[in-house]
Order: sequence, then C-alpha cells, then structure tokens
Amino acid sequence: MLDERKLDVLRAIVEDFVSTNEPVGSKALVERHHLGVSPATVRNDMAALEDEGYIAQPHTSAGRVPTERGYRLFVDRLSTIKPLSPAERRAIEQFLDGALDLDDVVGRTVRLLAQLTRQVAVVQYPSLDRSSVRHLELIRLTSARLMLVLITDTGRVEQRVVDLAGEIDEAAVGGLRARLNARVGGRLAIDVPDLLADFVDTEPVGCRAAASAVVAVLLASLVERSEDRVVVGGASNLTRLALDFPDTVHPVLEALEEQVVLIRLLGEASRPSELTVRIGDENAFEGLRTTSIVSATYGSGSRALASLGVLGPMRMDYPGTMAAVSAVARYVGRILAES
Repeated sequence: MLDERKLDVLRAIVEDFVSTNEPVGSKALVERHHLGVSPATVRNDMAALEDEGYIAQPHTSAGRVPTERGYRLFVDRLSTIKPLSPAERRAIEQFLDGALDLDDVVGRTVRLLAQLTRQVAVVQYPSLDRSSVRHLELIRLTSARLMLVLITDTGRVEQRVVDLAGEIDEAAVGGLRARLNARVGGRLAIDVPDLLADFVDTEPVGCRAAASAVVAVLLASLVERSEDRVVVGGASNLTRLALDFPDTVHPVLEALEEQVVLIRLLGEASRPSELTVRIGDENAFEGLRTTSIVSATYGSGSRALASLGVLGPMRMDYPGTMAAVSAVARYVGRILAES
C-alpha cells in the first residue's frame, strides 16, 4: 500500500502527463504542485513508485510517465468525480431536452459526449428485452394487409407489414387491436411470447386467421430486434491523438466497426448511473488494449435500459470524462422516463 504522500506524487504525475503528453520530472512536480516536501523526497517517492510499477521511464534521462497500473490506482483512489460547471450542466440539459424521439435522443447523446470529452462516443439503444410495451397499433392498409406498430416505454418504435390470408374490415381490426393491448400493454417485451401463447385460441373464430398472422409477425420482430444496436460518434477525434497510439490506430478503428465488440466493451447494464472504467488490458478485445473506456448505464428508477460511454487513449482526463459520462447518463435516463 502506498502512503498518502506517494499517492499525491502519482496524482501529480498523471495530471501533468495527461495535460502535456511529456514525461514528468521531479523538478516540474515541485514547481507546479504544492507537495510540501523537498525535491529529493519527491525523487525518492518517484523511485518507489517506479519500483512498484506505477510509473515508468520511457528512456534514459527522461522524466516518468504513468503505467497502466498507475492509471488504475489513480482512478480507484479518486475521492470524488470532478463536478461539471453550471454552464456545462445547462448545455447538456438544453441539448438533450430538444430531442424529438428515441433516434434523436441517441444521435444527440453521441454528438454531445464526443464534444464534451473529445473522445469517441458510443451509445447503446435501449434493449427491447428491457423495455415494456406502451402500445400496439394496427393500421389497415388494404383489406388484406395491416401495419403493425410496436411502441415501447423507452420510445422505441418497430413497424412491420402483416399480410393476411383473407380480408378484414375496420371494426375487426379495432377489436383485435384492443384485445392485443389488453393482453400485453404495460408488460415487458420479453414476456410477450408467453402472454400471447394462447391468444389466438381465445379470439373469435372469424378473427383467428388475422390474429395468428399478427402475432407471428409481432413475435418475429421481437426476436429480430432483440439484439442491441450501438451508435458511434467522434471517431475522427482519434486522429488528433495519434501520438497516443505510436504503433497504429487501425486496430482501434477496426474494433469500432464491430457491433458485438462495442456491446461487450460497454458492459452489461445492471443499475442506472453505474460507472465503469476499464484501462488497457482490462479490455477483453485485443484491438482495444491501448485504450481506456469509461461507461455508464442509463435508465429510469431502478431499471437499467442500456449503456453509453467514451473510448480514448489511456492518457485521458479521467475525472472530467467520468463526470461527463455520468451526467449524460442521468439526463438520458430522465428524458426516457418522461417520454
């Protein structure tokens, strides 16, 4: 365990290196930070930190830079997340409050996170498995064709065309719509298959063929769209960070094109506003082991719906990034709860 003085030295090294991208020397630490000890003591503390693997010397006669282990300890020992300024909070609120629908919320969130953090932003759509059915709409397109619209409590809208074997009139469509909503309205989408297991058998004989077709399309749409959707923004921010990827940034760009990888890197949503920081080798995907990922879940009440976050180099402003990700996750959860 490091004593508090050595932790202060480590914090100072991380902050200076993140700010300047230059190895940090003992003289600079003494000049820029009020550590309350002599330069000789700082050098001794830096030697101890290097022996423990928290900092490293990139080349002879250079200062020191944080290692992956050093960043991890820095993040773990953050006593508080740096609060956003009132202006930043107002900007987030105003930017997101103007969203028109779920797609707009997600699109605005991606742009906002990329702008706030100057990193790559990743936002996951609310999973159908975690959403409830707000309403099922049936629209008669022709005498033998319907439009099925599934609307969830998270603002997700799924549309499917239903072709019928026979004709149906408006009154029958209205009755079928009402009975379907009575059965599944307000219930979790993941429970819909069980809720509709005997639905067709309980329908009036004249409606059973149409009900069977509608239920089949509804269940198929839930299966097809149960996978998560992820939106990425700000990938161009990686170009200004080329020095943080001395070999090549290509593995990172390739990973950003893989939806499965992005879903895994965000992690499993468990509790709303839960914040996670994964650094370097803590990322399971090899192409992302030169990066750090700060993610948070969003949702309403105690229900987590999905995750969002940012990806960037290990040389990251962790307090500021964690504050931005956490704040945006809270606002998105609030907006969806009020929609």
